[in-house]
Amino acid sequence: MSSDGSLIEHPTEPHITPWLSTLRRYLLVVVSGMLIWETLHLPLYTIWREGTTGELVFAVVHCTGGDVLIALSSLVLSLMLLGTRNWPSRRYVPVAALTIIFGISYTIFSEWLNIVVRESWAYSDFMPIIPVIDTGLSPVAQWVVVPLIAFWWARQLRSEHPATIAQAKIVPLRRSSHVKS
Repeated sequence: MSSDGSLIEHPTEPHITPWLSTLRRYLLVVVSGMLIWETLHLPLYTIWREGTTGELVFAVVHCTGGDVLIALSSLVLSLMLLGTRNWPSRRYVPVAALTIIFGISYTIFSEWLNIVVRESWAYSDFMPIIPVIDTGLSPVAQWVVVPLIAFWWARQLRSEHPATIAQAKIVPLRRSSHVKS
């Protein structure tokens, strides 16, 4: 609502600011992409051979949920550090890059913690290992590929349907004739 009591309406996306629609599109791709990736790289972990169907389903759902939380936390932290009040129109690429760096960094830490320290999961012989950091290639690649696609897709759709204040239509609020002032 503007200072004069009217609603600001965007012609292509009513009542949705550009950052919110971008975030929604990013999140849609992240959820879908992480779910697909978690399902497809299960054979790279020992649970594929050792787990029951229920354990495999739980692992995919649990890991996808964790991935979504990591993606959102990484994005929020990146926005706090590099974002501007008119993001995504400005500083889109630096925010995206830092988000991906945070996601990769957390993944490397989490793989080490859960494989080496806690021993709560293990790689199968099929998992390619990145030398020096001894982390699986698939989880690291996941945090490059899925967010890159998500940021690219969110930006493509945003640029096709710009909803800026300059294009906004001001709609005055009307009082109902049966309501007393």
